[in-house]
Amino acid sequence: MKPVVLLIISVLFFVNHSFAQCCAGGSGNPVAGGTSQGVLSSGQVEVNTNFQFINTDKFYTHDSPDTNKYFDRFHSSYMYFRLGYGVTEKLTLSIETGYFFQKEEIGLHNDPSRTYNSSGFGDLIIFPRYGLINVKAKKINYEMTVGLGYKIPVGSYNDSTGSVEPFSGQTFYVPNPQAVQLTSGAQDVILYLFNSIRFLRTDIRVFSSMIYIKKGWNPLGERLGDFASIGLFAGKTFFSNLGTTLQVRGEWTDEITLNENILLYAYPNYDVEATGYKKIFVSPQVSYSFGKFTAYGLIDLPVYQYVTKTQVGTKLQATVGLSFRFFAMKSNTDKIDLGNYSCPMHPEVISSFRTSCPKCGMDLEKGK
Repeated sequence: MKPVVLLIISVLFFVNHSFAQCCAGGSGNPVAGGTSQGVLSSGQVEVNTNFQFINTDKFYTHDSPDTNKYFDRFHSSYMYFRLGYGVTEKLTLSIETGYFFQKEEIGLHNDPSRTYNSSGFGDLIIFPRYGLINVKAKKINYEMTVGLGYKIPVGSYNDSTGSVEPFSGQTFYVPNPQAVQLTSGAQDVILYLFNSIRFLRTDIRVFSSMIYIKKGWNPLGERLGDFASIGLFAGKTFFSNLGTTLQVRGEWTDEITLNENILLYAYPNYDVEATGYKKIFVSPQVSYSFGKFTAYGLIDLPVYQYVTKTQVGTKLQATVGLSFRFFAMKSNTDKIDLGNYSCPMHPEVISSFRTSCPKCGMDLEKGK
């Protein structure tokens, strides 16, 4: 009962203290592919990469679709990469980054002067996670993981386009819209909380993932609004290697703050009132494990969207990925003594205490 109460308290705390955003057409969260996970085993390495695709031509005013449009379409193709290592049984450190193959905003009526695109690396994220609670009971297993990430911009954030003022003939260079910037240009702090409850009798797992990103100021005097999200998940494994998960996720983002001393000839690219949103998604996910690999895919289906002023909304957002886990020290996988536990289906998964296998969910058995 205690783990269930802790999970409910954590969810309520995050809902009541999260307010959030980014700019129209962009995303407030630099972490792609679902950070919803606990810690790795000691000495375990995870290599995870996923491809995220976003495409939309839908505009909203408040919570209603709108035919007024600032541009024709926005789309992006993004590859995200995470390298994680289990420093101890409770501490995991990961280094994460992403590469945009293309971010493009197509101008209204296919206007080339209002079409912007970019490609390249975005942000570098250092993301340690710590296993705060791990409760093993007869009927349920419960764990709580906390994380504190630090985002460093490595991509371009102030790409500009020149426009000729017809009366003076002068060229004014204005930043491209945030939707196509590779990064916000600021250093952000990421707070993370993960809870998981596994019901042993039915092998059903219920968990939550919560992220709050405190956005910083970039050198141009801009500050994107803070971002927050909370996801509630329910999943079950079939045939020991086929996983199904259903997620309900809410996102909030605050309005952007501009430097009042900088005059921007960029309306509507920098319409402050057209930033900030609240969204709710339903996301079905399927995963399949084979050996040390796990392939997965998910699609985000928006069921509610609210924006502060007419701006682009979410239409299609899909992610596919591949995860590879192994132990850095070969001796840990070759030798199992009386003090160690291993998975009967995946012998390379070992632990110094009784827990469940991260691949198939089976209880680890004591070595002989």
